[in-house]
Amino acid sequence: MNKQVGDFVVERLISWGVTRVFGYPGDGINGVMGALNRAKERIDFVQTRHEEMAAFMACAHAKFTGRPGVCMSTSGPGAIHLLNGLYDAKMDHQPVVAIVGQQARMSMGGDYQQEVDLLSLYKDVAHEFVHMATEPAQVRHLIDRALRIAQVNRTVTCVILPADVQELDYAEPPHLHGSVHTGMGYSRPEIVPPFDDLQRAADILNHGSKVAILVGAGALHAATEVREIADILGAGVAKALLGKAVLPDDLPYVTGAIGLLGTKPSYDLMMECDTLLMVGTAFPYSEFLPKEGKVKAVQIDIDGRMLGLRYPTDVNLQGDSRKTLQDLIALLEYKSDRSWREHIEAEVRRWWKVAEARAMNSAHPINPQRVFWEMSPLLPDRCILTADSGSSASWFARDLKIREGMMASLSGNLATMCPGVPYAIAAKFAYPDRVPVAMVGDGAMQMSGINELITIAKYRNRWEDPRMVILVLNNQDLNMVTWEQRVMVGDPKFEASQDVPPFNYAEYARMIGLEGVRIETQDEVVPGLQRAFAAAGPVVIDVLTDPSVPPLPPHITLKQAKAFTSSVLKGDDNAWDMIRQTYKEVVENYLH
Repeated sequence: MNKQVGDFVVERLISWGVTRVFGYPGDGINGVMGALNRAKERIDFVQTRHEEMAAFMACAHAKFTGRPGVCMSTSGPGAIHLLNGLYDAKMDHQPVVAIVGQQARMSMGGDYQQEVDLLSLYKDVAHEFVHMATEPAQVRHLIDRALRIAQVNRTVTCVILPADVQELDYAEPPHLHGSVHTGMGYSRPEIVPPFDDLQRAADILNHGSKVAILVGAGALHAATEVREIADILGAGVAKALLGKAVLPDDLPYVTGAIGLLGTKPSYDLMMECDTLLMVGTAFPYSEFLPKEGKVKAVQIDIDGRMLGLRYPTDVNLQGDSRKTLQDLIALLEYKSDRSWREHIEAEVRRWWKVAEARAMNSAHPINPQRVFWEMSPLLPDRCILTADSGSSASWFARDLKIREGMMASLSGNLATMCPGVPYAIAAKFAYPDRVPVAMVGDGAMQMSGINELITIAKYRNRWEDPRMVILVLNNQDLNMVTWEQRVMVGDPKFEASQDVPPFNYAEYARMIGLEGVRIETQDEVVPGLQRAFAAAGPVVIDVLTDPSVPPLPPHITLKQAKAFTSSVLKGDDNAWDMIRQTYKEVVENYLH
């Protein structure tokens, strides 16, 4: 029997080193699904509860493995559902390939059922490469180019396969004018800047007396070099959210997260430095960077388009962060005056005391900071941390102490809800011997997270170590947006938009065969967490947290203070609780 196009697509994916596809079936992609079934001993298909979750998993696979993620859907509604997860990959610069079905060629243009103009729909999210196969000889170069371009440009690509094309006999492109004959394979080159630019950067860093370093996801593979350069320069290191795992938080000069979800030492580091080195980061909030013209700045990024984008840097170095730092280190001079480093370390010590004191403040029923503070020492070695967007990301950024050997990620630039659980699932498939820990709000759990718990239950017996932890902050509030309404706009909480229905996530977990731990009082926090992390399989921790505990920014502006006061005066139903909790947070900052 001749090989069908669907079989060729699957074989080509395998030849490229793809071992797993995340997706959901439908009649528009049946030809490829049949081929996946025939090749199931060599490539894994992971069925999600929703196509959006498949795209999130493909993005997380790319983030945690460095290899391209692949997701798949049927035509029309299935392809539409992929989009949010694909934008997450695009905006965090991850190589993801989407393979989507389409109606048969002869029906297109006929206003047919589920007919959607997918080329137009995908032209933004997959703007580097999106094409539809119209005959078998075209498929080889479409798959090859989609995988290669996704890796070269660290972006999303898409191949659209009409249902009838998938079932045609495959034919190699003929040796004729107009045919395209592609090959496989891609190795990322080591890109380094010119020596003269490195020397100019070194001169700036050597001349500075108060050096600050800001690292992002582009520095994840350069931790050793970041440490060395920080020691030579006596610098402090702040971390953008996607760079949380670059350095462990027990290093005394690591100031933690930066930005609205960041720490006071990171804010002070940026405001007090005279020299800034940015490595692999596109951190977007200029108000948390030094004022323009106040410092000399150097930036390192593999993508030349990102250079000089967030700050008017004096020297821009396009190159791989690890190799560039290695070459730069050879040109640097050790700073014998350690007073700046000592100042940073003193501020970091003070910050951790403030964070602990805030975590121990009483709340009704439970202070969410206490949960993250107590969870830090219980995290398994080499665990993989994922966070959702919202207040859970705030406490993840500030209160959770990451250790060496751990991985961590979340939706950085899109900052979408709902990637926390699918990220953890993808991490578990990629590293079945490691323990993923997802930190998710109840809004995201109700939007899609509880459905992906079913995916965990479906696949748990396939993992050599089935342990996985899903922490749910159950505060019955879309908490981050509630605080944004108060602090940014000056409006009281809009209960019709912000209240989340009560739900027992632990009981739901037990109902589908997982373990569930419900924590309802402060006294139950430590024993409840201990019980959960001692579980032999997947566990959901359902913690009833206080929505009135404010995720305070590291620096409160006059505008934010006025807006907060306005929200109180306008009659916020939680006014007294949030005033009390905010007072406690502010007081702890001055007592330590």
